[in-house]
Amino acid sequence: MTTKKKIMLDGRDRRILDVLQRDALTPVAEIAERVGLTATPCWRRIQRMEKAGVIRGRVALLDPVALNVPVSVFVAVRTSTHSAAWVEQFRRAVDAIPEIVEAYRMSGEIDYLLRVVVPDIAGYDAVYKRLIGAIELADVTSSFSMEELKHTTALPLEHAPTTG
Repeated sequence: MTTKKKIMLDGRDRRILDVLQRDALTPVAEIAERVGLTATPCWRRIQRMEKAGVIRGRVALLDPVALNVPVSVFVAVRTSTHSAAWVEQFRRAVDAIPEIVEAYRMSGEIDYLLRVVVPDIAGYDAVYKRLIGAIELADVTSSFSMEELKHTTALPLEHAPTTG
């Protein structure tokens, strides 16, 4: 488990992060060359950022079409209950449904926003039935994505705290 502590990043750290978030399999020697370091100091920087929690993990990005979950559904959830116990039950219900790949507590009229990936409308209906069977909801509104215009996991780095 990583220990999270705030760290300041310099330009090289940010360039290292840029390379890693685009391809986490890039060899350290190649990253080092791209950012103007040798491999050992580059590796130390990566380890420092992992220990601080800046780098939370390294994953493979999978193709939803190849895995037969090409449909994204955005689900707006409203509840009339806002107790800690209800939130915990909702969190457990969401965690138990693998098709729910993102979940956010929102401000405004919608309490929670979910992104669900499924093969088709029938697949979404099954997810919907599991969700409403697991927890009481006041209102559920679903919107099917017609076209993905942009999807990236790369975070903007220009806002990261820097050493100067």
